[in-house]
Amino acid sequence: MTRALPLLIALLATVASVPAVAQDATSLKKAMIGQWELATTERSKTCVVTLKPDAAPRGQKLELEPSCAAALPFTKDIAGWNVKGLDIVSLQAANGEAVIDFTEVEAGIFEGLRQGEGVYILQNLAAARSLAKSMDQMIGDWAMVRGNGATICSLVLTNNDAGNDNFQVFVKPKCDATIAAFAPTMWRLEHGQMMLMSARGETWRFEADDNAQWRLVPDSANPLIMLRQ
Repeated sequence: MTRALPLLIALLATVASVPAVAQDATSLKKAMIGQWELATTERSKTCVVTLKPDAAPRGQKLELEPSCAAALPFTKDIAGWNVKGLDIVSLQAANGEAVIDFTEVEAGIFEGLRQGEGVYILQNLAAARSLAKSMDQMIGDWAMVRGNGATICSLVLTNNDAGNDNFQVFVKPKCDATIAAFAPTMWRLEHGQMMLMSARGETWRFEADDNAQWRLVPDSANPLIMLRQ
């Protein structure tokens, strides 16, 4: 009996954990019902997906807006959705095979990968449209400023497509040597950060601070700040 006690305790612990697992998956399934935006990482191609509670043969029903197939051709294969395991939101073909699987990377933001194509984002539609408004506000003239207030460069963020969900950046003449050497040519917003990228693949990441400024991260004693002009 003494030898069997540890095994019994382990078995009871396993059984006790099962309802919690089921509850997590059930809660996620309930939370997913509604309208979502399926998009490339920077929303150059978007599709509205309505996840429904109605049962389908291999999951639950969904509805894709008519423009989805043109924007994201792989959506033509999507016929339903389901939650797999604890936290995988799967958009499925009619036979139940996953067309793309998503996992939550931030609150309300899910990320999925299609091999050979890249990363896609599934986000609450209202939140996604708010992000689009934020992106529109990013377009225009910016100054790069040091912590002492000295302007060291001016640049323009555009909405010109630069490929791979990036947009063109134009750096104005007479920039600081550090910025000139970096020579950013592209930008995008990703997971709350503004990313500047050079043609060589170098990336600088900026995060918004409490003063609606964008600061280079990691921060330093002599910070680099981007200010809208």
